[in-house]
Amino acid sequence: MLRKPRKKIEELLKWIESRPGEVAVWRTFPPQPPTFGTWPTLDARLMNALALRGIQRPYVHQAEAMDAALRGKSVVVVTPTASGKTLCYNVPVVQSILENPASRALYLFPTKALSQDQLAELYALLEAVEADIACFTYDGDTAPSARAKVRTAGHIVITNPDMLHTGILPHHTKWVKLFENLRYVVLDEMHGYRGVFGSHLANVIRRLKRICAFYGSSPTFICSSATISNPRELAEALLEEPVELVTRNGAPRDEKHILIQNPPLVNRSMGIRGSSLDETAAIATEALANNISTIVFTRSRTNVELLLHRIRTSLKARSLPENQVAGYRGGYLPNERRAIEKGLRSGQIRGVVSTNALELGIDIGSLELAVLHGYPGSIASAWQQMGRAGRRQGTSAAVLVASSFALDQFLASQPSYFFGASPERARVNPDNLYILVNHVKCAAFELPFREKDLFGKAEVSEILEYLEEQRVLHRAEGRYHWQADSFPAEGFSLRSATSENVVILDVSDPARHTVVGEVDRPSAPMLVHPEAIYFHGAKAYQVLELDFKGMRALVKPVEAEYYTDADLAVRLEVLDEFEHAEPWGWGEVLFASRPTVYKKIRLSTQENVGYGHIHLDEEQMHTTGAWLTLPDSLSWESWGPDRKSSALAGLAHLLRATAPLFLMCDRGDLQVHGMVRDPHFERPTLYLADNFPGGVGLAEAAFTLRKALLDSAWEALVSCPCEKGCPACVGALGSQIGSKEATRALLSSLRGIPA
Repeated sequence: MLRKPRKKIEELLKWIESRPGEVAVWRTFPPQPPTFGTWPTLDARLMNALALRGIQRPYVHQAEAMDAALRGKSVVVVTPTASGKTLCYNVPVVQSILENPASRALYLFPTKALSQDQLAELYALLEAVEADIACFTYDGDTAPSARAKVRTAGHIVITNPDMLHTGILPHHTKWVKLFENLRYVVLDEMHGYRGVFGSHLANVIRRLKRICAFYGSSPTFICSSATISNPRELAEALLEEPVELVTRNGAPRDEKHILIQNPPLVNRSMGIRGSSLDETAAIATEALANNISTIVFTRSRTNVELLLHRIRTSLKARSLPENQVAGYRGGYLPNERRAIEKGLRSGQIRGVVSTNALELGIDIGSLELAVLHGYPGSIASAWQQMGRAGRRQGTSAAVLVASSFALDQFLASQPSYFFGASPERARVNPDNLYILVNHVKCAAFELPFREKDLFGKAEVSEILEYLEEQRVLHRAEGRYHWQADSFPAEGFSLRSATSENVVILDVSDPARHTVVGEVDRPSAPMLVHPEAIYFHGAKAYQVLELDFKGMRALVKPVEAEYYTDADLAVRLEVLDEFEHAEPWGWGEVLFASRPTVYKKIRLSTQENVGYGHIHLDEEQMHTTGAWLTLPDSLSWESWGPDRKSSALAGLAHLLRATAPLFLMCDRGDLQVHGMVRDPHFERPTLYLADNFPGGVGLAEAAFTLRKALLDSAWEALVSCPCEKGCPACVGALGSQIGSKEATRALLSSLRGIPA
């Protein structure tokens, strides 16, 4: 039997406010009453089923979305978490099947867990409808014996983009009933399809629509998304067709509190704060001790385990049951995840610590508090995570515990970027050559190309000719046919631009080489160069050889008290300029890099205990980049060399931290580098380049948003309380040489120049 609450949400928030540190932001959102629309014309069986489930009237956004879909118009619904977006697509889909039992629908969810959750929701509705409508999931966990039934009998097939890519489209001849009668395609959590993943998905949609056209169908797309600044633009880029946008939210909301909590400053001059991990654990423990159901989000699997251990230890010290909180992350078995989800719904588990695996709309019952350990990387993700609390009724709260990282501190000091209209723009580039060629191969495997065929809106005649020259395709009677032995869909992943990975082999036993792990090809020179110390599962290995031809790194286990950290020498060269607005431009660039030396850093003290040289060839990548050349009007020549380099380094660090807020990307997706004298422009230049072959649209977005990028960098700099520079503004190196003043002078001058 559950204990009665000893402390309400409001009392917990006052307790947080009384702690060392500061509540940088506390916003209260008042209750919001529902706004209803009217039902479209629906089958009586469906209307009765909705009434049995307590749904008497649709919210206004549900009514608008259903009406558009039933009229055959593709639609994207952008409303908050727990606003009932599921009904927006379930009702049109079920209605179409009731009208025509041959009708089919395909649901695409980004994760298998979300697919399973939506299957349960659909089953409940279909049971109430009392009609013969078959609904199945089709993913890697589907038993081979069940797959034939899904292909032939499934009115509604629930899957994910990866399975559509490898398991359905290449085998479309086994899915004739689906493709001949496909009426609706549902694309949930659309905001997640950005960058490389989104660029791949846009091409998967091209392949899907091509196969549908072959079988005589033309499906309507129903998309749902978290709040971003360009939902229609993203949807139309993914689908290559017009969509209707629904943004007016009619769902009710109870009172909700949003806090940004800053741990106390430990060293003001250096800008160093107390541990955000400790602060997160303390808040979660206090909430659970007072019977407040809580979800904690953190960015890494390691932090899930650290937070779970600390919370359980603290609960045990209070003589409270420690098993009331569980962990949830990648690496847990499916049955473990389902048990945790069931425990949360039933109330047996009162708290969960998770990566973004629980960010999506999986039903885990009623939670009162969400605690975010650091900014999750995008405002859309932050609101999704905060929205996991308060999905039912009653007052709820969300607390973002800020770390010392620059973007966390920027949002704490400039909350308008968080609470205002989302500045994030999701970008895709379906015509990225590396991605496009792979999907043209897949499309040719699925159906022959005619000589003048477009692939979606992409002109691919040159690609087809190239693939014929490579003897991948064979041209006969005006058609290109697949002739290679390989299965192209298995040759690459939707989650990256290239599929190459370096396999790490333990060769300490000459008789048997053991696979330790793998690392992506671009990261290999930095992580597994010869003499590097590579850690895997808390075990240390020394790299003996890095063989790029064989795509393998040979290692042996060692006892090491240090790890290695490589320095990268970078060279950027402008190959073609697409657009120019002095002092900015963007275009095609060559990004060349080579690790030069590595440092040995002691594990226990983090001190540098030695170094070594790295002898590897230069790596080159053609991509897109935006650049900022410093004009002569800045009186740059009067600055000394140290002031120049420190100002550029400080500005690069600020943009590296704040640009992802606008470009909706992770830090690793963008390369930011400054050169005191760039060989191409022969003046100081700062580059922001896509860290993907061919680029995925980040550089173009940076060029478009150049003023906002400089403004946000300025606000991050001036709002930082440090004196001469710190890791939270100008970076660790900048804090050592006191570059804040130089960076401030540079930014001040740049913001005064029209762009």
